[in-house]
Amino acid sequence: MVRLMASKVRLYVDQPLGEGQTVPLAKEQAHYLFGVMRLQTGAVISLFNGRDGEWDGEVIEAGKRGGVLACREQSRPLQMPPDLWLLFAPIKKARTDFIVEKAAEMGAARIVPVLTDFTNSERVRVDRLQAHAIEAAEQCGGTYVPEVGEPVKLERLLADWPEDRQMMFCDEALVGAGEVLRGAMAGKWAILIGPEGGFSEAERARLGKLPFAHAVSLGPRILRADTAAVAAMTVWQQVLGDW
Repeated sequence: MVRLMASKVRLYVDQPLGEGQTVPLAKEQAHYLFGVMRLQTGAVISLFNGRDGEWDGEVIEAGKRGGVLACREQSRPLQMPPDLWLLFAPIKKARTDFIVEKAAEMGAARIVPVLTDFTNSERVRVDRLQAHAIEAAEQCGGTYVPEVGEPVKLERLLADWPEDRQMMFCDEALVGAGEVLRGAMAGKWAILIGPEGGFSEAERARLGKLPFAHAVSLGPRILRADTAAVAAMTVWQQVLGDW
């Protein structure tokens, strides 16, 4: 089978993907492909749904309010990220969006907003954050989209914590991240980033007593929460991840 010419346009869809499978387009998707990108019948785009890998999709119907694509050939299999969760205290809207986008790009398997004692932010809209994760996967070539979980209080998160998952929580007062991780085993992990005011003394004391929690510092400078999320994921990926 001769493979169709690859496309620079990538689109996330929520339908199953497989050879011969047709994919109907919503109005917003049709507007993007045919109104913004000016694609026409016969054009090829890259499709992914976070489950079935990436597929060449040919435009077989194009209209202002809808359209239909047909899966022709798989271009890449599903590439799963490391089993790493990013847990973060929400901050201002634009910076929270940044954290979710970068976490999706850098290989988080799950993203969860966590409400701590000093969390001070607007109401968290999970649907909007999930859309940012999808957009990041579209732009960076990912075939997997991390789930953005509902906000959860830190106390409840720790009470329900799975026994087989380790946690790296970032505390500027303690030992360096690289030193801690170099002695750790790869596997199921989570990174916890606190709010702009840091963890409360009660939270720090509780985290310090948990056998699965590893306190680390990200260096001598105090980082903003969004910068800390990127820095922490970078250190973890370099030591225990798939970089």
